Amino acid sequence: MSIPLFWIVPAASVLALFFAFFFFRKMMAESEGTETMKKIAQHVRTGAMAYLKQQYKIVAIVFAVLTALFAIMAYLGFQNGWVWFAFLTGGFFSALAGFFGMKTATHASARTANAARNSLNAGLQVAFRSGAVMGLVVVGLALLDISLWFIVLNVFVNEANTAHKLAMITTTMLTFGMGASTQALFARVGGGIYTKAADVGADLVGKVEAGIPEDDPRNPATIADNVGDNVGDVAGMGADLYESYAGSILATAALGAAAFAANTSVQLKAVLAPMTIAAVGTILSIIGIFAVRTKEDASQKQLLKALGRGINLSSILIVILSAVIIHVLGLPNPWGVWMAIVFGLLTGWLIGKETEYFTSEAYPPTRNIADNANTGPATVIIAGIGTGMLSTAFPVLTIVVGTILAFLSAAGWPVGQELMRPEVVSSGLYGIGIAAVGMLSTLGITLATDAYGPIADNAGGNAEMSHLGPEVRKRTDALDSLGNTTAATGKGFAIGSAALTALALLASYVEELKIGLHRLPEKMAEFESFLGKSLDSATLMDFMEYYNVTLMNPKVLLGMFIGSMMAFVFCGLTMNAVGRAAASMVEEVRRQFREIKGIMEGETEPDYASCVAISTRGAQRAMMVPSLLAIAAPIAMGLVFGVSGVMGLLTGGLAAGFVLAVFMANAGGAWDNAKKYIESGAHGGKGSPAHKAAVTGDTVGDPFKDTSGPSLNILIKLMSMVSIVMAGLTVAWSLL
Repeated sequence: MSIPLFWIVPAASVLALFFAFFFFRKMMAESEGTETMKKIAQHVRTGAMAYLKQQYKIVAIVFAVLTALFAIMAYLGFQNGWVWFAFLTGGFFSALAGFFGMKTATHASARTANAARNSLNAGLQVAFRSGAVMGLVVVGLALLDISLWFIVLNVFVNEANTAHKLAMITTTMLTFGMGASTQALFARVGGGIYTKAADVGADLVGKVEAGIPEDDPRNPATIADNVGDNVGDVAGMGADLYESYAGSILATAALGAAAFAANTSVQLKAVLAPMTIAAVGTILSIIGIFAVRTKEDASQKQLLKALGRGINLSSILIVILSAVIIHVLGLPNPWGVWMAIVFGLLTGWLIGKETEYFTSEAYPPTRNIADNANTGPATVIIAGIGTGMLSTAFPVLTIVVGTILAFLSAAGWPVGQELMRPEVVSSGLYGIGIAAVGMLSTLGITLATDAYGPIADNAGGNAEMSHLGPEVRKRTDALDSLGNTTAATGKGFAIGSAALTALALLASYVEELKIGLHRLPEKMAEFESFLGKSLDSATLMDFMEYYNVTLMNPKVLLGMFIGSMMAFVFCGLTMNAVGRAAASMVEEVRRQFREIKGIMEGETEPDYASCVAISTRGAQRAMMVPSLLAIAAPIAMGLVFGVSGVMGLLTGGLAAGFVLAVFMANAGGAWDNAKKYIESGAHGGKGSPAHKAAVTGDTVGDPFKDTSGPSLNILIKLMSMVSIVMAGLTVAWSLL
């Protein structure tokens, strides 16, 4: 059950992994520089790998427990027997993507700093192409996992009805997304707590109290800070976007299987369309990566333009080739489906531009925060919070407009009551899913620009600790400042993609309910008796009617309240975790300054390992509660309030989580770049009262942008994935 165009999917995955290996080998061929540079890089590598090893041990225990639970549920007939294995493979590939990305990043930082000794462009090339390893590994492993599962399930799923077989295959494949989401949440939360505990501790004692520069080798927390950039913004972000990428493809495939079930030849093409578009986008990302280069003494706008050149080239090419793919496949309403893809791409591009405007030092919002630094830390914090709140309007409106346009175009531009026709709703939801695929189709290069950020940041730290010349530090500062903007843009992109993916997953949840009812003859008979039609002919709107998913149902409203609350409780837990770990870090740095003689004079090396250990312990302890809460909440909601409560939970979590994530990411990014803007010479430069005030704002913003905010997009998707996996249990039994 396949068509020749499908084979481009495994081929693209192999090509992506080949070029990831090519860029890795090319980076490793570069020199790490002086002995001091090599020594510092080794400290960071050792700390990063030690943290990752410890995290994977804890996550392995959680996966073992959940796998056993899924196996028991399969034995009892609540889900099919493939789920536990699919869950494991999703988590494994997500962890593998994070591992490869971090291994590359920790080898690339010193090499980037050394390349910057020659030219700005040389430093950019090493950092960006090392970041490309992360991007290509993520898309390569995701496409490999998807294509292998599709082939295996086609062989082993025994179902005479072709339409039902495709529905079973796609909903089963969706469950490996839960494995990816679970791993991603632990990576994001744990990595975020680690990095910000180290960063805040280093800043408060080093820059504010001791008055020494950022990344000064005399600061005991500086190695832990550099390690944190990798475990949070490389391993964490890689795992995050892996599950977004895979989730959008799989959710759209499941929606295609549902929307076109009446015509099996079209149904198969609708299932394969998101896979092939993602595969072609991967190939085009590789082309875009080779287009990134800049000139010496480039400004921030010119550096941003250099990165944008590669992304824009890939995006333009995917717009053209996706039209070809849709027409070759022969989908109904081909131009409408193609327009949905274009709207998805435009939505992602606009969110990136909006994030850039609110977080880059080249634009008024961030400069306004810097201006407020003249009157002290309080006004810096007020201005940053205000900027973050205002910044939510544009991404939210962009998502709203992009979503409705994708829905309408794929549905054939219905008007009035036509919008409520079942076939229109199904086609429109497929359009939303394919828009998410369009947004993420060039993830290979988009993620490269994001992973570039921590590599450039670590390169600057290495240059500072190695006492390289002012010209080199100027170049690494320029690359680092660009990295702050690309990281903020990447977070906005990840959040936007999470919103579209979560909408598609909501509809996929209903398809999983249908599969769950098929396994429970008594429940299926009740459903068919209530609606007066067979389960196989039931539409999405029939499920909404049967389970009373309306705003007049108190279970839906209560679920929305709890879903909204989850976003804030989750942020509170992660913010407080950073605060506790940072407090321990502050005490340790103060102790070393006080007790170890010769640190401030540069005669004695600080005890870097103890600070790394503090961040590791703090992250491992604190990541468990918020991560397990995200898994437990949809299960508990389903057992108590049933399907309608779960739908309310997912809706409330999506709405509140999306807006809160945008606010936190943009406020944090603006505070960070306001500090960088002052350090470049504005308002008195480094060491001025304005700079000290901006450092305070940046310190407050650190857990906003690197811990709580980015973790929210995984929260909303993980709750959806858990709900999908547990749909069989929810259908079988609930208290109310």
